[in-house]
Amino acid sequence: MTICIAVYILFALSPSAYAMHIMEGFLPWRWALVWWLLFLPFFFVGMRHVSHLMKQKPEVKLLLAFATAFTFVLSALKIPSVTGSSSHPTGTGLGALLFGPFIMTVIGTAVLLFQALLLAHGGLTTLGANAFSMAVVGPLVASGLFVICKKCGISVRISVFLAAMMADLATYVMTSFQLALAFPDVTSGVWGAFLKFASIFAVTQVPLAITEGLLTVVVWNFLHTYSKRELDVLEKRGVFFK
Repeated sequence: MTICIAVYILFALSPSAYAMHIMEGFLPWRWALVWWLLFLPFFFVGMRHVSHLMKQKPEVKLLLAFATAFTFVLSALKIPSVTGSSSHPTGTGLGALLFGPFIMTVIGTAVLLFQALLLAHGGLTTLGANAFSMAVVGPLVASGLFVICKKCGISVRISVFLAAMMADLATYVMTSFQLALAFPDVTSGVWGAFLKFASIFAVTQVPLAITEGLLTVVVWNFLHTYSKRELDVLEKRGVFFK
């Protein structure tokens, strides 16, 4: 826990990055449009899930706000990386395990929109691409991996760690793919560009993902101690990944 906090404070004090994920205007408009179109169906499904949850279980609003704040704080701790983007924890694994991947899509998008409008991190034209990587792919990987770990009999703490860590890494694998499609290498094409972007991201993102996994386990244990009633509500509704 102490190591995680120290790492995050160090990153928070680092010089300003270019932007969070892919910055405003960096993607060609055709690719920006493609990612918006791919992202929107997940967002609309997520809005329906949020609406149903709030109608059926309004007592979990505080826990939803906590997951949103956790995502916002961690994703705001950015450090410079590939030109036009940055590295940071994502914080989406925790919310995906608590509420499911589609509700986390709405939470992650709200965080990205707030940072784009008020903090100049990311942008509106690249919001579709950033949301697809951080708010769609990351939560889906976290939820899917947690279910697989559960079926394999892996302990809950290790499962939470792996889910949160891989959600973080999957986000940046997707970001590397998005950048490679938009800016393929002259000689090696999309695959060569993907390896270039992914290898640069890996230098900072691998240690960030490990610390995010450890921090998520600590928070998970904290919630089980102090928010047992809300977790029981989610579990009975079938949202909470036990």
